[in-house]
Amino acid sequence: LATAPGVVKWAGNRHNGFGNYVEIDHGNGFVTRYGHMDSLKVRTGQRVELHDTVGYLGNTGRSTGPHCHYEIIYQGRQIDPMRFIEAGRYVFES
Repeated sequence: LATAPGVVKWAGNRHNGFGNYVEIDHGNGFVTRYGHMDSLKVRTGQRVELHDTVGYLGNTGRSTGPHCHYEIIYQGRQIDPMRFIEAGRYVFES
């Protein structure tokens, strides 16, 4: 699921080990990446909203088992997604 609204920068197979891969630009320097998916539900250039399905759990690319590789990039640097997951709990509780 998309973790925030944005525009799909890439949706397809990446030959860098991620297999079926989606990258979403959320603006303000934020990008999320989803890799190793079985199949994709979005296309490059498509606008997505919070919780839209972007693809399905899989085992593509250089993967050792079914999962979704998830990254948050801020201004070109990877950051720990747990910071956002923990903060989101407080947002949705209020």
